[in-house]
Amino acid sequence: MNCTICTPASKTHAASLSSMDRMPGHWLLAQMGKRVLRPGGIELTRFMLERLAVCSDDAAVEFAPGLGVTARLTLERRPASYTAIERDEAAAANVRRYLNGPRQQCRVGSAEQTGLPEQSATVVYGEAMLTMQGPEQKRRIIAEAFRLLKPGGRYGVHEMSLTPDDLPIQEQEEISREMSREIHVGARPLTRREWRELLEAAGFSIEAETSAPMHLLEPGRLIRDEGFFRALRFAFKVVRSPEARRRVFSMRRMFRKHRRRLAAIALVAVKPTASRNY
Repeated sequence: MNCTICTPASKTHAASLSSMDRMPGHWLLAQMGKRVLRPGGIELTRFMLERLAVCSDDAAVEFAPGLGVTARLTLERRPASYTAIERDEAAAANVRRYLNGPRQQCRVGSAEQTGLPEQSATVVYGEAMLTMQGPEQKRRIIAEAFRLLKPGGRYGVHEMSLTPDDLPIQEQEEISREMSREIHVGARPLTRREWRELLEAAGFSIEAETSAPMHLLEPGRLIRDEGFFRALRFAFKVVRSPEARRRVFSMRRMFRKHRRRLAAIALVAVKPTASRNY
């Protein structure tokens, strides 16, 4: 840049470029133009929404909507109400741009303690956020989903998983550490069995499940998730930025290195109609 005085926007842009090496992986990808940041791509998101069967009678709550891709898909189903809980104010402001009804809102807050009334929702879901939490935080977020749901309500999750179910703990921890270093966010994926046990321990009954390879940065998945031209634009922006190129290629190498151990999983569970207290 050849100017001696920068506008606020250009200062922000320069700062974002200088901090790109430390930026959490999902925000780096978003800055490069990637919209779908879920581990199983849009296909697992659609599976989750289909099994949640959101309709005009539902009071839907979304944890950590991020860029709002799933929020828009949910709103297309015209639920009676939609509430998003987002920790990041900038992300919340982005989601609010898609809201256009009196019973649609995005609140800044924590998925562990939403502040919403007990049994006020019929559908709760969250994607790519439990993986980033420690064991106790995972339990608290799932317990909050259980608290919010009316009996018979549905809870959907779309997360990263480890395979096979009997993967040694030491290997699980090594993968988590390496992934956390690469994406600059703590990552603690669970095996399929552990995800199921976590939901069942909170009182849920599993009703649907599917999985997919962890191909977030593979060309075929990029095109399916983003469309050909958006995927091409993403690739062009990455290639043009040395910092972004190094980070994105490094993340992809890590995912490929552990491709036999990493996967994505989507689960839909139901709160029993006659449930005991948890």
